[in-house]
Parts: sequence; structure tokens; C-alpha cells
Amino acid sequence: MAGLKRKVQESSVPHKSNIRKKKQKQETKPTLKTKVSATNLETETDSDPIVESETPEFSGEDDGVSWPSEDDVELNSNQARFNEEEDEAGFQDQEPANVTRPKSSTTDPKGLSSKTCGLRTPHFDSTDSIQASSKESHAKQKALAQERRASKPNADPIARSKKLWERLRRKSHVPLAERKKLVAELFDIVTGHVKDFVLKHDSVRVIQTAIKYANLDQRRMIARELKGEYRGLAESRYAKFLVGKLLVHGDKEARDLIVPEFYGHVRRMIKHPEASWILDDIYRGAATTEQKAILLREWYGAEFSIFKHEGKGPVSADLKSILLEHPEKRKPVMHALHEMINLLVQKKTTGFTMLHDAMLQYLLNVTPGSTEMTDFIELLKGDEEGDLLKNLAFTKPGARVVCLALAYGNAKDRKQILRVYKNTFSAMAYDANGHQVILAAYDVIDDTVLLPKTIFPELLGTSSVDLDDNQRQALLAAVTDLNARIPFLYLFAGKAKAILPTEDLDMLSTIHAIRTSTSKKDPAARRRELLAHLSPPLLRCIAADPAPFIRSSFGCQFVTEVLLGAPAGELRTEALQSIIALVTTTENTDDNVTEALDAPSAGKMLKTLVQGGRFNTKTQK
Repeated sequence: MAGLKRKVQESSVPHKSNIRKKKQKQETKPTLKTKVSATNLETETDSDPIVESETPEFSGEDDGVSWPSEDDVELNSNQARFNEEEDEAGFQDQEPANVTRPKSSTTDPKGLSSKTCGLRTPHFDSTDSIQASSKESHAKQKALAQERRASKPNADPIARSKKLWERLRRKSHVPLAERKKLVAELFDIVTGHVKDFVLKHDSVRVIQTAIKYANLDQRRMIARELKGEYRGLAESRYAKFLVGKLLVHGDKEARDLIVPEFYGHVRRMIKHPEASWILDDIYRGAATTEQKAILLREWYGAEFSIFKHEGKGPVSADLKSILLEHPEKRKPVMHALHEMINLLVQKKTTGFTMLHDAMLQYLLNVTPGSTEMTDFIELLKGDEEGDLLKNLAFTKPGARVVCLALAYGNAKDRKQILRVYKNTFSAMAYDANGHQVILAAYDVIDDTVLLPKTIFPELLGTSSVDLDDNQRQALLAAVTDLNARIPFLYLFAGKAKAILPTEDLDMLSTIHAIRTSTSKKDPAARRRELLAHLSPPLLRCIAADPAPFIRSSFGCQFVTEVLLGAPAGELRTEALQSIIALVTTTENTDDNVTEALDAPSAGKMLKTLVQGGRFNTKTQK
């Protein structure tokens, strides 16, 4: 048969003599015109068309496949013509009725059709049988999975409870009376089997829904039934959410059952990928002051994890008082605390409030200028992504850590810390803790050229003196916010109790005491230089349209502080003239402005501006 033949070659490149012999053979080969019988055709097509060639003269090149000559192609065409005649004559009766012969010929990878090579086109089965077999196999797999689920312990109660859960979780689609009935039925199933439900990802959702819609007695029942298992549940990938659900919807009894089970295991749990988050949530939001102290004390070493507090007074986590009572423990305690802090920082788990509290205790007990202080500041700056400093700025202890680091650090340290907060100052200004970092930067950084370029453009939304309409609206929203107005007004009003909360005043007092030995620039000169950059855009904004500011008490306070604290000049005069024009005009058609001018806050603003300052109770002026 003049089909394709494969040859085992010793080299991928054919020898020149073989190529020369092949050409001579093709030139001298006689033309064959022979009819092939049907029997011989069946024999040849049933055999393997790819066989090892015994004639190296007809072998191909490096792929080991011989190509047909012109005579072979002519023979193949005769065979193909004979196949078609035979198919029309009698072979059609032998094919099944449900098989359809393909209309087009099959093409092999070399570009030769099956008819050209003298091969019959294979017949393919219908896709209906394939789809049917696929459906049957899927059905068998599904049945097998159901059998395996049914063979597991508590399979029937879990299946029934999941059906109830599917109905309960659609809160808006279930009437109150029906929900109560479903909850009662659900508790009939889970009572006494809560431990069997909580360690599976699907059935634990059933218990969470039961806690959500249960009454107080039912929640207490679940809390008591899980007693002794809470540490294991906190370390579970799915059951940890159940612990949080109990704390949110539970009462003091549930809290006092859960939190004590973590005593003695804090150092292990804070390093656990699952338990660390639920432990920090409990520390931040659910634990009492005494429970927080017990949890935080375990950071000071294994001794505090093993031995309980034996003092007469309440438990305290204040490291300074502990070291005063036991000065011999200072070195091991500080070493253990630094190791725990460094471990979590290296693991990139820097968002824990418990970590921030531990860092504050460490920083408050290191000696300024010592190696410990230098290493700690380097630890803060060592985070390349800056996540540590950013997370610290938004918690109460963390913001204090950053403020103290700015106060104790040198000029280079302060610039590096400030650079981390790029594109974050606007969010920090609105935060109850983050704005303290901005105030500390105002008071300790001596570079009054870098500071305005870094902070003020983000607070104002632009580095230009003139603000557009969107930037004016953003400024109005900021100065009327309880926290965001403080970074604007602090430079104008100073440590005014009407603007700064008690926490800010305490922090600033500590910063001012430290900066006497760490900063070189005079505080008054620093304040004047910063006001020279911040005043122009604010005065221009007031002069352009003061009406939106006087509609709120915070806006009136903002206008008062800016006009009193801004340096004298043409811009300040223009802003005052705009206030006078707004008040004295008689053709004001805006009812809101008229009502705002009649408000007590506007009257106080006008009185203070007319007097040229606030009333002093000491001098009575």
C-alpha cells in the first residue's frame, strides 16, 4: 500500500546518497494503473497505516515520514474512486441507520485528505449517547455524595436545621410569627448538640442564625453548652465568627464565660492566623478594663501567663508601675515585650489594638536617647510598605506612639515618618485619633518649608491659593466636622479648650515638654511661618463667599478664629469687608442666610469680630 511509512533513523538529517538514490528511483519508476479489489482494500485499511519502512531510499527527512510520489497519488486517487463506487453500490446497507456519513473529507496534519491517501473516512457516533452517559455519571456521583453525607454523624439533624436556616436567613420574607415558630423548631434540634454543629462551615451558620433571632435565655443556653470550647472555637476558621456573635448579641454572663478561657494563652493566640483577630476584637470592644489588663500583662513574659495577679488592688497593665514594684524584672520584661512586638511587625499583622497598646507601654518605659529608643524608632521606620505607621495613626494608643516617636526622633526620622503618610493626611484629619499626628507634626518639625508642601495641599485639595467650587465645598465639609476642623484651627487658635478635646490637650502638653530638648526652632516662629502658608487660601475662600460658613455654629467659629489669628494684610481686610457686606445688605433674598444671621452663633461671631478678640474673664475686657 502506498500509505505513510515511518522509519527509525539514526540521524535527523538524511544522507546525500539516499536523496540522490530516491530521485533516480522516482525517474525510472514505471507508471502503475491497477485496480485494487475491495478485499485487498479492507485488508490494507484495517492494518496500521504507519509501519517501519524497510527501504531507506523512500524515507522522508528528519520527521521519519515518507511522502507519496506522483504515481502513488495517482494510485490513491483510483482507490478513492473505487471506494466511492463501492459505497454507492453496497456498503451503504452495512452502516447503521443512526450514523450519518460526514460530508467533507478528513484532513491529516500534513494537509492530505483521507481520500487522497486512500483511507476510508471513519464514522462517529451521535452526541446524544455521550450526553446521556454524562448525565448518568453525574447522577451516580450525586447519589454517592448524598450517601456519604447521610453516613456521617448527625446527618439528619444538620440537614433539617439547614432547611430551617434557608428560610430564616431571608429576614424580609419571613413574618414575625413564622420566624418565632422556626426559631423554636430550630432550638429543638440543636439543643444538646451545639458542639456537633459549630465546627463545620455550613452547620455553624445555623447556630449563628439561632443566636441572632434567639431570646436572652436561649443565648445563655448556647453559651453555657459551649463552655470550655471557646479557645478551640477561636482558632477555627469558621467557628471564630460564632464567638464574635455571642459577644455581640450576648450579655455579661456570656462575656464572662468566654474571655477567661483565653487567659494564659494570649502569647500563642496572638500569633495564630485565625484566633488573633477574634482575640483583638474581644480586647478592643468586649472585654472590661480588668480583663484587658490581664490579657495585656501576658505580653510581658511567660511569668505573667502562668501566675495570676496577687496584689491587693485591681489588676493593672501599666508597665511603669510593675517595674517600680519589681525593678529586677525590667530587663527580661522589656526583652520579652520587644520580641513579641517585633514578631508581629515582621509578620505584617500590625492592625491589632493590643499590639499598639503593647508598643505604647514599651515606648513609655525606654530611656530617651538610649539604644532601646533608637532601635524602636528604627522598627517603626523599617516597614517598607508603611502599614505599621498608618495603622498606628488610627487607634488611640497607636496615635500616641507616633506622636512620641516624632517628638523623640531627630530631623531625619521625622521626615521619614512624615513621608509615609503621603496621600493619607485627609483621612487622618477626619479621624478622632489621626488628627493628633498632624498636630504633633506642626509642633515638632522644624522644616517649615517641607511641612506645608506635604500636609496643606492634601487638607485643602490643592497647592494653589485660589480654590475652585469643589475645593470650597470640601473645605466647608472639613471645617464643619468635629475632628477635621482641628488641623485648620489649631494654628490660629492654639490650645483653645473650645476647639481641642482633653486627649489632644494632654498629648500636646507631653509633646511640648519633650520638644524643648529635641527641636531647635522657636515655637512662635514656627507657628508664624506655617500660618503664612495656610492663611491665604482660607482668607480668599471667606472673602469670595462667607454665607455658607455662617449657616452653622462650627462655620462661625472657623470664620472667627481665622480672622483673629491670621496675619494682618490685604487678604484679611477683604475677608472682613465681605462679612460686613453680608450683614449690612438689605436686599438679601436668601432666607437661609437671614435665619443664620439671627442665630446665636452668628451673633457671637459678630460680637467677637467687632471687639477685636474674645472676652477675657480675668481682665474683664
